[in-house]
Amino acid sequence: MNKTDQPQPQPQPGAPSVATMAVDTGIESGSRALVKYLGGMALALLPLALLVDDAHWLNIIAFTYLMGALAAAWNIIGGFGGQFSLGHGVFFGIGAYLAARLYVAYDLSPWLTIVPCAVFAALVAMLISWPTFRLRGPFFAIATLAFNEVAFVIAHHFDSFTGGPRGIMIPFKAGFANMIFRERWQYAVLMFVFLALVMGIVVLLRRSRLGYYLLAVREDEDAARASGINVLAVKLQGMGLSAGLTAMGGTLFAMYLRFIDPPTIFNLQEVGVKFALLSLIGGVGTVAGPLLGAALIIPFENFLRAELANALPGLNLAILGLLMVLAALFMKRGAVGAWRDLMLWFRTKKRGGK
Repeated sequence: MNKTDQPQPQPQPGAPSVATMAVDTGIESGSRALVKYLGGMALALLPLALLVDDAHWLNIIAFTYLMGALAAAWNIIGGFGGQFSLGHGVFFGIGAYLAARLYVAYDLSPWLTIVPCAVFAALVAMLISWPTFRLRGPFFAIATLAFNEVAFVIAHHFDSFTGGPRGIMIPFKAGFANMIFRERWQYAVLMFVFLALVMGIVVLLRRSRLGYYLLAVREDEDAARASGINVLAVKLQGMGLSAGLTAMGGTLFAMYLRFIDPPTIFNLQEVGVKFALLSLIGGVGTVAGPLLGAALIIPFENFLRAELANALPGLNLAILGLLMVLAALFMKRGAVGAWRDLMLWFRTKKRGGK
């Protein structure tokens, strides 16, 4: 009897089809991701709920939310895409300066300009990254570092737009339309909403085709190109999305601080490198890593600054730097990786005990 003549197995009545099972599996996986996202955001909101009456901690919490969101935005291209950028301060500055200048000169609400500023930053990012992406490894990082220094010089000398060394002072006109608030907890809520937005985009990206393409490019560019992926286009899309979200964070920062100048915006240690550093400490290339890195480093950094204010100048930075070096040596996959290794060890130990 030929193979085609053999009786084929018939599905049982009421049994799900292969397509149905695939859809159900996707829905289940998506539901699990949604539950994790909502649980993580609820956990991130907990400090704000507990310390809503403490003005000192509200400043720290608001800044932690902002830096966590910016680190997550950097992680899109630096972690998922494997392109170690040190020039995200440029896009941060574009969002801050554009929104501040449009508000001061034309009285345009930051709510109206935040998206156009983000789009402009994304276009600039793709424009300057197009030739830069031909470089790899440390050469790419050095090139992006140069962009940050060029932006600092331009902002320092372009007085008519940036205010030069004097910077831009944003007048205090409290009101939701101006994104200026009287209470610190309102700023903290605003930063949390931005964090939730960025983390939501990251979760969706991680499960999208672009997210898989970015991971493929990170693992092996040549293999990704051989499999039909347009590597340059994927990198540019990832950089554009990362830069746009970073510019939105720059707008929020400008309206939160209400004063910006070149040393504040283009400070390499506090802006350009910190986004990458927080991701590395938390777990680069993971969804939760950047937020965890910000939650660990930002409050601890403020604690050291307060406790060692009267000690040897720079001692707090030396201690923080030493701890980060130790973390890089002994936690190569960041805090998220260390936690996963610990859970794996416990599971292995439990099975061995049985």
